[in-house]
Amino acid sequence: MSAPLVVLAAGGTGGHMFPAEALSKALLARGIRVALLTDERGKVFGETLDGVEVHRIRSSRLPRYALDRLRAVWEMGLGALEARKLLKSLRPSVVVGFGGYPSIPTVFAASLARIPIVLHEQNALLGRANRRLASRAQAIATSFAKVKFMPAGAHMVLTGNPVRPGILAVRDAPYAEPAATGPFQILVTGGSQGARIFSEIVPPAMALLPDELKARIRIVQQCRPEDLETVTAEYKTAGIAAELSTFFNDVPARLSACHLAITRSGASTVAELGVAGRPAILVPYPFAMDDHQTTNAEAYAQSGGAWVVGQRILTPKLLAERIAALAAHPDSLSRAAEAAKQEGRPAAADSFAELVISQIGARVGQPAVSTSLKDIAV
Repeated sequence: MSAPLVVLAAGGTGGHMFPAEALSKALLARGIRVALLTDERGKVFGETLDGVEVHRIRSSRLPRYALDRLRAVWEMGLGALEARKLLKSLRPSVVVGFGGYPSIPTVFAASLARIPIVLHEQNALLGRANRRLASRAQAIATSFAKVKFMPAGAHMVLTGNPVRPGILAVRDAPYAEPAATGPFQILVTGGSQGARIFSEIVPPAMALLPDELKARIRIVQQCRPEDLETVTAEYKTAGIAAELSTFFNDVPARLSACHLAITRSGASTVAELGVAGRPAILVPYPFAMDDHQTTNAEAYAQSGGAWVVGQRILTPKLLAERIAALAAHPDSLSRAAEAAKQEGRPAAADSFAELVISQIGARVGQPAVSTSLKDIAV
C-alpha cells in the first residue's frame, strides 16, 4: 500500500511558495508523498522541490473591469477542470491551499470531490482567495493568534508561518545588546527589490544623528540598483559606515549580527524576525492588498518585539529620534529582542504538517456551499 499523498495548491509568489516548500519537506520527512499544483510562475519555484511532483494548471487574477473579469473566471474555470482531472488521477488524501488566486481552481475542485481541505493564511487578515474558500476548508492554519475576516465557526489552528532553515539557526544565537561605546549595527531591507522609501529616508536620518553616535553606526542596507550610487554618496558624506547591495544572499547571518532591523512587515518578514528574536522598526507597505502589512505589523508589535511607523508619517527627523532613543537605552532593544523571540514559532512547519496529517482519512460530506466557480470569483 502506497503512502498517502498530499496535494499543495500554491500561487507563484514567494510568500505562498516558501511555506509550501517548508510544509513539503516536513511531510516528506514523515513519509507522506507530496505533489504541487501551481501556475506558470509557481512552476519555477516548484521545480526546485526535491521529491515533489509538480503540475501546472491555468489560473488568473481577477482584474477590475467586468469584461476582463469574465475572461479571468473562464480561465480559472478551465484551471478547475484541469485540477479535477489531476486530482482524480492523483487521488490525494488532503489538499492544502496557500492563498493567492492560483490556489482557487485546485481547492474548488477538491471541495467538489469531497477531499479534505486545509488552508494556510500567512497574514493577520484572511486574504481574498482564502476568504472565498474558507467555508470549504476543514481547517485553517494561521500565523497569528487573531485573524481579521475569519468566518464564524471556522476551525482555526495557530501553527505559525514556516521560515527558512537559515533563520532557524539564528534562533540559537543570543541577542547581543549594543555596548555604550561599541558598534550599533542596523539592517535595512525592503523586499527582493529593496524599498525606495528606505533609500530616501534612512541616509538623511543617519546624517542627523550626533557625531558620537554616527561614529558607532554600521549600516547594512538593501537598495534598488538605481539608488545605489546616490545612497552610497549620502552615507559617505555623512561619515556613516555602510555596506549596500541590491541583494544579500546571507540574510540570516546579517539578521543575526544586527542590533536593530528596519524593514517592511510582510508575513514572512515578521515570522523571521520572531524566530530570530531581533527587534525591528516596521514600516508597512501602505499599498499592499487590503493594507495587510499594517495589520501584520500592529498584530506583531503587540508582543513588544517591534515598533510600527507608518510610511506616511516617516521622516528623517522622526527616524533619527527613534534611533537615538534606542541607542541611549539599549536595554529596550534587549527587551524587544526577547519579546520577539517569545512571539516566534520555530516549529511552525512541524505543527502545520501535523495538522495536515490529522486530516488524512477525514470524512467530508456534501458541502452546503455554492458549486459555482463564478460565485467564488466575484
